[in-house]
Amino acid sequence: MGTIWILDLIDHSSGMVINLTDLKEYMQETIMELLDHKKLDQDVAYFADVVSTTENVTVYTWENLQKHLPAGALYKVKVYESKQNVIVYNEEETAPLASMCDRSAHYVIRD
Repeated sequence: MGTIWILDLIDHSSGMVINLTDLKEYMQETIMELLDHKKLDQDVAYFADVVSTTENVTVYTWENLQKHLPAGALYKVKVYESKQNVIVYNEEETAPLASMCDRSAHYVIRD
């Protein structure tokens, strides 16, 4: 499960930041079709050379989703490993942020 944040100006002609139908389609193409019910290390080429941790899945999601969105519109990606363990990624930050929700503890994973 995950959450996607889009940050952009409201388009005056449509009245929307992004068409949610389009966003759902982009998420289906770039996340669900590529990752859902897959053995990441075997079925997804990206993970042949990258360890399939939740942190790396979050970065992978960011990289693929931003290709379909207006430049700079993707603000943040959050992926839940479990109810308590959450990874948040924003490309401007140097590394994914991991959070243990039940303890309100945050730590940054550095290379």
